[in-house]
Amino acid sequence: MGRDDVPAQKREKSTFPVKEEKASRTDEETQFKWGTDTHNKSKPSKANANGDRNSESAANTGDSAGDSVPIEKEKPNFGLSGKLTAETNTVHGVVIAYAEPPGARKPKRRWRLYPFKGEQALPTLYIHRQSCYLIGRDRKVCDIPVDHPSCSKQHAVLQYRLVPYERVDGTKSQCVRPYIIDLESSNGTFVNNKKIETKRYLELREKDVLKFGFSSREYVLLHENSKEDNEDDEGYDASPVKKRASSDSTKVETK
Repeated sequence: MGRDDVPAQKREKSTFPVKEEKASRTDEETQFKWGTDTHNKSKPSKANANGDRNSESAANTGDSAGDSVPIEKEKPNFGLSGKLTAETNTVHGVVIAYAEPPGARKPKRRWRLYPFKGEQALPTLYIHRQSCYLIGRDRKVCDIPVDHPSCSKQHAVLQYRLVPYERVDGTKSQCVRPYIIDLESSNGTFVNNKKIETKRYLELREKDVLKFGFSSREYVLLHENSKEDNEDDEGYDASPVKKRASSDSTKVETK
């Protein structure tokens, strides 16, 4: 074995493991670098996405700030649309052609209607439990039904109203008084045999006689103490009622 061979063998022996180490190190370094590159690739993608979002939001903010136009707020409209009234005045699917006035009040005095058909007295109608009574042929919605074919489905309304008045001594007060209003009926409403105007309130007095359409029935307006009651109904002045009652006493007694 010569010198050249020994160093060559030694060289081969010494260089072979070195080459393997280099190769293994190279593989490890390559794997490490690849893993590092992969890790770095995933992170920049999130960062870039966040950066893009931030840039977009900043751009949008800049555009909105630069191109913003002051928007006027819609002012509230307190006008009457009529929809609420229509819903409120619907009973059993029927739209009521009447709405109570602001001064509607339930009376303290116990008013009554005494119906007569010719000389025959019919059952008494007590009309003090509500602030108004709808009169007509439609029994679904009417408080006081009148079945004569000449009467309208919603013919008239008996309405109690709180109204101001002046006493004899000059002091002012308020009282609840009965009124009648015709709802544009076909054949009219009559008080003491006189046809009243439509859509206008007419104040009623004790012992007034009401008729509707061409019906022969008459309704006499009284209260439970008509003969001797002089008390006021929330300031109701009884003196004009007494004068009206004395003038119509003959008419009521014949009924």
